[in-house]
Amino acid sequence: MIDIQYCAEVCAAKSAGTAIVALESTIITHGMPYPQNVEVAALVEQDIRDGGATPATIAVLNGTLHVGLEPDQLQALGQAMGVAKLSRADFAACLATGGTGATTVAATMIAAHLAGIEVFATGGIGGVHQGAEQTFDISADLMELAATPVTVVAAGAKAILDVPKTLEVLETQGVPVIAYGQDAFPAFWSAQSDFAAPLRMDSATQIARAHALRQAIGLPGGQLIANPIPDADQIAAHTLAPIIAQAQAEANAQAVRGKNVTPFLLNRIFELTEGRSLTANIALVRNNARLAAQIAQELIALRA
Repeated sequence: MIDIQYCAEVCAAKSAGTAIVALESTIITHGMPYPQNVEVAALVEQDIRDGGATPATIAVLNGTLHVGLEPDQLQALGQAMGVAKLSRADFAACLATGGTGATTVAATMIAAHLAGIEVFATGGIGGVHQGAEQTFDISADLMELAATPVTVVAAGAKAILDVPKTLEVLETQGVPVIAYGQDAFPAFWSAQSDFAAPLRMDSATQIARAHALRQAIGLPGGQLIANPIPDADQIAAHTLAPIIAQAQAEANAQAVRGKNVTPFLLNRIFELTEGRSLTANIALVRNNARLAAQIAQELIALRA
């Protein structure tokens, strides 16, 4: 049996049967420098509290799975060096060897399900990388969405990816892709894209009902809720397109591969946009946290 350590706040919420929203920890360890990483993590947690739910930031600390971090643990993780970036393949290995790791979308979904948490807020999911027909570089996030019954609220797939192929893989895997409040699939830093979302829902109630009905029917896997970044915070897709293309060309020229691709691209886009991409990223994560809190509460209400 896996040992799960719950922070006091999450433990109280579980005892009371109130809404909980999972959060990943790679945004803390691999997303931005200290102390901004801890400050943003605290803001996102507070957004969830303000929305009537309890935040549960997930990480592996010294071989123990933590669901919800105490303030001192969050501070320590924000300053830690050499933290592993955990997905499905290396999650159990990190636990077994006493390591410290931050959870990606896939690993956070696994941990949330183990902890009985059904809603997870993140920035953007991983997906099919450009050139995957040669490299086979496809994120484990997509298969996790097909396997693990957690509703994931994201601003679509990261805009550095091959979005059409990502949508095709999700369709093949039977993952519901639901745009919130619009027909287009959002493009991470941009609210709109040229791609239609397979499904649309306009309320947290509808999303919660769909989650519950999938379980009642016996369908495996979760849902992807594509929540567009607020208009005031977005960067127009036509502005980003040449910047993304330049960053990808540089990654190819430098033979960046595997897990290193996403951080390389995000860092170059940050530099080329003079920090605007990070500002937008923070805004979209907070927006996703607010919607996730609503969905988590609606799930509780459905089962009352």
